Amino acid sequence: MTTLQDDKAAGGWEEPRATAVLVLADGTVLEGFGLGAEGEATGEVCFNTAMTGYQEILTDPSYAGQIITFTFPHIGNVGTNEEDIETVNMAAASGVRGMIVHASITEPANWRATRHLDAWLKARGIVGLSGIDTRALTALIREKGMPNAVVAHDPSGNFDLDRLKALAAGLPSMDGLDLVPLVTAAQRYEWDETTWALGEGYGRRCEAKHHVVALDYGVKRNILRLLASRGCKVTVLPATATAEDVLALKPDGVFLSNGPGDPAATGEYSVPVIKALLDKKVPTFGICLGHQMLGLAVGAKTTKMHQGHHGANHPVKDVTTGKVEIVSMNHGFAVDRATLPPNAVETHVSLFDGSNCGIALTDRPAFSVQHHPEASPGPQDSHYLFDRFVEMIEAEKAKKAAA
Repeated sequence: MTTLQDDKAAGGWEEPRATAVLVLADGTVLEGFGLGAEGEATGEVCFNTAMTGYQEILTDPSYAGQIITFTFPHIGNVGTNEEDIETVNMAAASGVRGMIVHASITEPANWRATRHLDAWLKARGIVGLSGIDTRALTALIREKGMPNAVVAHDPSGNFDLDRLKALAAGLPSMDGLDLVPLVTAAQRYEWDETTWALGEGYGRRCEAKHHVVALDYGVKRNILRLLASRGCKVTVLPATATAEDVLALKPDGVFLSNGPGDPAATGEYSVPVIKALLDKKVPTFGICLGHQMLGLAVGAKTTKMHQGHHGANHPVKDVTTGKVEIVSMNHGFAVDRATLPPNAVETHVSLFDGSNCGIALTDRPAFSVQHHPEASPGPQDSHYLFDRFVEMIEAEKAKKAAA
């Protein structure tokens, strides 16, 4: 009888050689097969539970400084295209550092595909790894928290593991890191693109009813599209813009965008600006990092989460209506509800862990949510929040007209 060893000795098969490794800060080494860009990337490893929308996820600036592990095993089967991109500036380096998947990437099977995911990752400079047990990695993150790590891709399979272990062990914690400068706009710009429609693509806003200034901490395109689709003239300013810069544009409302990193670090320069805008009672709407910034501006605190919330299937309850929404999330920090002041009412709660997901101020026209109501990837359950923002703007305009 022929054994496996006999087959191998006869040249019947060879043990595949690892061409990529994921080295965690505790020294754990996971071997797999490289994809995307060659080289090394460092970051915090998180897991994302979305089953679709990987291109939107990989271009979300909120993932700056992170390596994404997809829990869904088949990633890449619809390829990539030029429409499902969320970062505004594709000329900038990708915020996400690396990608971990279970199965090898197959040829795309979708009528919208223009490029294989592997080729797209190479073009974006994103290091990837496949062939590991992503369930085991996810379980490790759930047990121990999001670890720092190095993902390395070398087609020859030569890795200096001692050096990579030392590199991973020496990486700084996400606590205290201001990553917004990596993803914010370099200068002011206007936005008029509206949402996508089958057979039509993206549209353009014509007349504008309101002027919204968006502070860019790492804004996603679909946020701007949803504002434009509701008749808003949108002016985007860098995260370092001052209150004077914002007020000089005479906005009807201010939007505080999503973004990466520790909100307390970004708050060193953003919180004073938001406080000044709140004092002027400018209608304000924040999401994700913008939600955390609003919380800090009214005196609350933020905390680092154990494993964070990353996915397009998270249940959140709007306590103002009693409705439960399925939402997209991407955050590793949360507002500590115990530190909310009396004038900040909790409006949304995660049904996964009970963490705060929204606040509204009782003495100012301002509210925010932790999740991503713009979706991209979906679902679209929370699009109504953009209508709520426009209604707040119109209510404030009516007050001023009546005064």
